[in-house]
Amino acid sequence: MRKKDIGLAAAAVLVPLMIATASVAQPPPTPPPVPVMPPSLPPSHVVDLMTAPGSAAFGAQWKVMDVKIVEVPAIPNAMPQYKTTYNIEPRAGASGYDDSKWPTIEAKDLAARRSGGHVAFMWYRAALTIPAKIGEFDPSGAVAVLSILVDDYAEIWVNGDMPRRSGYPSPATIQGLNMPNRVVLGTAVKPGDKFQIAVFGINGPISVAPANTVWFREAKMELYK
Repeated sequence: MRKKDIGLAAAAVLVPLMIATASVAQPPPTPPPVPVMPPSLPPSHVVDLMTAPGSAAFGAQWKVMDVKIVEVPAIPNAMPQYKTTYNIEPRAGASGYDDSKWPTIEAKDLAARRSGGHVAFMWYRAALTIPAKIGEFDPSGAVAVLSILVDDYAEIWVNGDMPRRSGYPSPATIQGLNMPNRVVLGTAVKPGDKFQIAVFGINGPISVAPANTVWFREAKMELYK
């Protein structure tokens, strides 16, 4: 076979391989939303989400689920001595996660002491809808801040994302032992705006593995105008 023919034959083999490789290439991951820092001024209106009227104002039905620690294969670039590692189930922060079979709880039961203690985690989920009115208060155009304090730590997912930025304050991530997470849901909300909230509650400090439980100290919607 002539050199020209060999070159053409090789090209005929390589081109489909290149196309196939390109077709299975994974797109780069979408970066998480950059967090917005909440106001420090007193809010114009506050709603207690740990009461039936407060949660009902936003159409919230709270659901809860225990978290399991499961063994999984190590990541591809792990050092050779690491064959397995650990993850959590369920991973319920994602957008569109189906929590339809989860137990529902009343708003006041956010304060119930859950888990068996020590190294323990819990998921809490609720969909919040901005109403046209909250009593006499009109939330249109307000900055809406979800303020949640979980004993001991919390991470907050909003519409399938945890707002965060490495090296900067990120209110949706762990803030410290029994410190509130104040997460800006919107800077100019309007009636009908929907927010799917997933709260990952953590017993801690983790390396202490304390013999206490996971529970809400408070859950509020702060509105600033």
